[in-house]
Amino acid sequence: MAVLSNYKPERVFHYFEEICGIPHPSYHEEQISAYLVDFAKTHGLEYYQDDLYNVIMIKEASEGMENVEPLILQGHMDMVAEQEPDCKKDMLTEGLDIEVVDGYVTAKGTTLGGDDGIAVAMALAILEDDTLKHPRLEVIITVSEEVGMEGAAAIDVSMLKGCKLLNLDSEEEGHFLSGCAGGCRMDIVYPFTKEQVKGALISLDVVDCTGGHSGAEIDKGRANATHIANRVLAAAADAADINLVDYVGGTKDNAIPRATSAKLIASPDSVQAMEAEAKAILNEFAITDPDMKIEITNQGNVVVDGVNAADSKKMVQLILSTPDGIQAMSHDIEGLVETSLNLGVLKFNDCGLSFSCALRSSVASAMTALMRKVRMIAEALGANVSVHGAYPAWEFKRDSAYRDELVKLYEEMTGQKAIVETMHAGVECGLLASKLPGLEAVSIGPDMDDIHTPKERLSIASSERIYNYVRKVIETRK
Repeated sequence: MAVLSNYKPERVFHYFEEICGIPHPSYHEEQISAYLVDFAKTHGLEYYQDDLYNVIMIKEASEGMENVEPLILQGHMDMVAEQEPDCKKDMLTEGLDIEVVDGYVTAKGTTLGGDDGIAVAMALAILEDDTLKHPRLEVIITVSEEVGMEGAAAIDVSMLKGCKLLNLDSEEEGHFLSGCAGGCRMDIVYPFTKEQVKGALISLDVVDCTGGHSGAEIDKGRANATHIANRVLAAAADAADINLVDYVGGTKDNAIPRATSAKLIASPDSVQAMEAEAKAILNEFAITDPDMKIEITNQGNVVVDGVNAADSKKMVQLILSTPDGIQAMSHDIEGLVETSLNLGVLKFNDCGLSFSCALRSSVASAMTALMRKVRMIAEALGANVSVHGAYPAWEFKRDSAYRDELVKLYEEMTGQKAIVETMHAGVECGLLASKLPGLEAVSIGPDMDDIHTPKERLSIASSERIYNYVRKVIETRK
């Protein structure tokens, strides 16, 4: 029996559970895209699928609603695939093991993908419902949102007629998102050649950091495991020469790394400096990252391929010098992060050290300045830099009749005061607005906690309220 079969809204959770059974990490959306196309064919919907696997589905207006302005519903089909260190699931080939705990849907040992599988499930439930009175519905489901909104950047929306969009990719009920930061990814590569080195092989493991979404949780002051590991390595390099042998951390550009490991040849003085730095760091992050561990282990004397001392120190200096976390707070909106940077993924191979940073800002000039700063630091230390996946900020409109209508309806239905806000994390509305002149957009969604981590959970009660609200939005369009 299905895990979610007894929870309302039944059809939403029916589709959500089916989606959870289909592997759909970013860049691996072929199966979920085919599933959406099959749905469209089964229900006789007009549909479009492009070479990237983006899908658009269109349902013409029901009787009596033909003259009502079309409504666009939008979400993304990819998920951030994170898992606990002891979880053996292959998230590229296996579905999730979902369960219900205290009124929330969660996945055992992995991320849930409520961001943004619940949007897809709601859209499918709405499209299949022939009892619902509706205008022309245009549903956009994109790929690769979590890795730079690449699907939204490439999608052709010329067949759409709507100029009002309801994005379902927010994670806090009652919050009406009306603007967000723009962003990009910067890839930095420090080239080196390995040589034979010998001495005591020291392993450094930073594990069990709290992590989180690099936009939504960047203001929490949580530890970035890679920067923590690099601080420990910097202490070692200050004490004596070191030779890096391996260095790897993080799994996603837009997730704050929860684990990073390194191996190095180091002297007793360096090890002592590492231990002292680790102790200070654990005290520093005792509140934000209470489960963090920094493990330093001597694996004995070895002869191994490693990096010379000069390049090893340069790499540590490069990461230590690269900005991380909040760079500026907004002067316009109290409490809003304006500009930030997250070092997400770090890799080490025989040719060089590479790492990727996710940059975000709601101010274009500040984004340009931060990109220039990162590039100049990297180039000054001998690294190469490239920029990928840039997307524009979604500009907040102070006056919006569409948003006012949505807010009024929500407050009438719930008796709760709606909150209109902008956010630092990115959504695809800005990119879609650049393709659809005159587009007005609002982003909403049910309550979700700890997205982009294995602790992610989705509120069942909130999902029902948001789904009923979306239905009412559709039914009352004029």
